[in-house]
Amino acid sequence: MLLDRRKSLFPSLAAPSSYFDRKYKGTRQEYLAAQDASATLYIGNLSFFTTEEQILALFSKVGTVKRIIMGLDRQRRTPCGFCFVEYFHHKDALLCMQFINGTKLDDRLIRSDIDPGFTNDRQYGRGKSGGQVRDEFRKEYDAGRGGWGAQDFDAYEKQQEQRLAKQTETYNSSGAGVPMGARDDYYSANQSMNASSASFPSYRSKRRDRDPEEEDGDEFGRSRPNPRFRPENEDE
Repeated sequence: MLLDRRKSLFPSLAAPSSYFDRKYKGTRQEYLAAQDASATLYIGNLSFFTTEEQILALFSKVGTVKRIIMGLDRQRRTPCGFCFVEYFHHKDALLCMQFINGTKLDDRLIRSDIDPGFTNDRQYGRGKSGGQVRDEFRKEYDAGRGGWGAQDFDAYEKQQEQRLAKQTETYNSSGAGVPMGARDDYYSANQSMNASSASFPSYRSKRRDRDPEEEDGDEFGRSRPNPRFRPENEDE
């Protein structure tokens, strides 16, 4: 009786989540029944740089892995942060949920969930940009998952274009040219935009042509010694 109470207080680590795939061709009851017999796991929160070999080395610790299906960006065909791991037996999938779910791989906390079974076309991201939906709305910068979220990056690029357009308009209207502190940004930005028609004067340093008559020398044309250095044979 006491053991049953403890089981109710501490849910099993092998229990699947409440996630339901809306694209599953069947009812929710059929989905849950498939999970109860499945030997397939969905693995999420992977780094884009994690390899299949790394995944195999980790998940082989609880059982023999039958196959690994890497999640791919639908457009680029590159890894996009998830995969499916298929074992030969359901019990190995449960062991993975108990001992590997929530561990670190490539310095990231990975999560696993019992999957009803892999079907073709599920290896591709479902986001509009080709990757996962979660990366469409991510607000923070994540170096392991492609940097900024897809929508935030598009907004960032638009802001940069607006800033450059406003900056260019200000410079043209002032007639004073590009400020020295902003010239590097201006030149690099306009070079990428092929702005060959810009009306700004160049402030890049140029050497003034030297006149032969201005060369350092005495009245007979002999070069004058540098006063900072004395000949080695000169007496003290």
